[in-house]
Amino acid sequence: MPTSRRGLLAAAIVMLFIAGCAPMDVGQRMDDPQPDELLQRAEQQAPEQAATTRLEAASILARQGQETQALDIVSDLDADRLSDEARIRWALLYSELAYDQEDPRGVIEATQLLDEDLSFERNTYLTLRYRQGLALGMVGEPQAAIEALLEVQDATESTELNDPIWKQLSRLGRPALEELSRSPDALTAGWLALNELQRRNSSDIDRLMRAFEQWRESNPNHPAARRPPSDLTALRELRGREVRRIAVFLPESGPLANVAQKIREGIQTRHLQAVDSGDTTPQLLYFDSQNGDLEALYAQATMTGAQVVIGPLDKRLVTELEQRGSVPLPTLALNYGEGRQNSARDLFQYGLSAEDEARQVAKRAYADGKRRSALLVPNNEWGWRVEEAFRQAWQAEGGEVGSAIRYDPQAPVASAIEPLVNVRGERARLDGMDMLFLLALPSYARQVPPTLEYYYAGDLPIYGTSHLYEGKPRPRDDHDLNGVLFIDIPWMIPDAAVGGEEALPFLASYRDLQEDNDPALLKLTAMGVDAYELGRRLPQFQLIPDSELYGATGLLSPAEDGRIVRLLPWARFVGGIPQPPLINGLFDDYEPNDEDGEDTSADTETETEARETRNTDAETTDAGAD
Repeated sequence: MPTSRRGLLAAAIVMLFIAGCAPMDVGQRMDDPQPDELLQRAEQQAPEQAATTRLEAASILARQGQETQALDIVSDLDADRLSDEARIRWALLYSELAYDQEDPRGVIEATQLLDEDLSFERNTYLTLRYRQGLALGMVGEPQAAIEALLEVQDATESTELNDPIWKQLSRLGRPALEELSRSPDALTAGWLALNELQRRNSSDIDRLMRAFEQWRESNPNHPAARRPPSDLTALRELRGREVRRIAVFLPESGPLANVAQKIREGIQTRHLQAVDSGDTTPQLLYFDSQNGDLEALYAQATMTGAQVVIGPLDKRLVTELEQRGSVPLPTLALNYGEGRQNSARDLFQYGLSAEDEARQVAKRAYADGKRRSALLVPNNEWGWRVEEAFRQAWQAEGGEVGSAIRYDPQAPVASAIEPLVNVRGERARLDGMDMLFLLALPSYARQVPPTLEYYYAGDLPIYGTSHLYEGKPRPRDDHDLNGVLFIDIPWMIPDAAVGGEEALPFLASYRDLQEDNDPALLKLTAMGVDAYELGRRLPQFQLIPDSELYGATGLLSPAEDGRIVRLLPWARFVGGIPQPPLINGLFDDYEPNDEDGEDTSADTETETEARETRNTDAETTDAGAD
């Protein structure tokens, strides 16, 4: 981890607690013993003394800048063997090292000490609580993160916390906001009021700024009034630059016409509802992109006064755009090009990328403490691409691939499982593998856990992409997936993602579009809804690169090269139904049970047909369209 991150964290803590617990000293003291000697000594000591000796060795290594080794020692240390004073020192050291190494789970583990009846100095407690809040935000627990950060801000009145509080507050769904609004203190009430006016006025920056100034006059002593969140401050520069006209490049014929029709349906639905809500909305201008003449399309868009382009959809055209130095108008392409990165200035790329999902799975599994993975992916171009994305992300985290099988979707599942887990006789040999990455459609995925169970490997945790879930609860069909963790867009798993339909982003659009669409098609319309919102926010993304949109297809934010990255909510099958996988903001260990739900939905011919063609849909939507 670059030392600049440590510097930022240390500087923030110093500003928060001027006379408090200082971060670790960097640099070796003259009287420090050698860490290797201490570790050797610990091998000969009683458990309590050995734990103290190892903590001292880790502290010295950290001062010497050997953070990775120090973190390995402190994370394996049995803190229960330490005295109360030493345990607090352990928590301070472990939480800082883990944060520096981008290990939020380590920070959370260290700061669980706050729940114990120990005598903390004020600044030590606030330091640990601050780090806990940051880590909870990193693992996707915004409500718990806000509660921790607000506690610290209430005690310190520090405006340095405004940006992390605002970031997490912007990620909250309605149920969490309502829970925070029950008997809030003045600090929390001020933040909630500011968040509400931002949500109501996000599409009209002039109106937002006027509302903010009124809020500021009513809350002059609030930290956000004294120092507004940087995102709000930056938005001032966009006044008068709102997007008034958007050109949409979609094919009206050809192989992508059906996909384009569903995306357009989502765009149009969201646009009409924004108009009905009184938002300042852009005019939409549609152009047929089937002939592939980008120069002509941009010329027409420019002549009509368009400020932003949504499209094209064809992967070939997006690849052509990303190889340019720039594009004529700020553009949100509805696909990802084939290059390793996007080189064109003002070009953003957005799609339902399975590769994004694979990368997110890799990071989550590693954060869960998994280190050696098995991979099960289909033996086709789609499977190869997703496998490569997982491998790169997994190995970048420090994980190891123990076994990988590219399966034939038409062959028996056992023919892939047996070599995957090295079956001898009827028993698997996992050789240290502690998780399985699964890319599969529902009919195949449902057979994987029972097959693993048959070979005595049923305890192997399975992490999957959205493709293994049909999009509708089917307890009887999905019972065999109990315990499987997977990600999907909020519109597919409302209960697990946000606590119910009422809290979904763009709820009115969801209800309109859900009525007429099979789940596989609903994903495309959801993509259209988010494309519309991203399109009219392109100037904001250009000005504030770390901006986020909590949309129908996930938490969306641009990478450095303009490619939109989706962060999806997690779910776990319990009783055959997707449920939230986290308890009290912390990772939990799931124990499978034999409970089953009642299947209240019957297959229809349309739904069956949609499932049979899902592989085609997956390859079409995983990057917008191929």
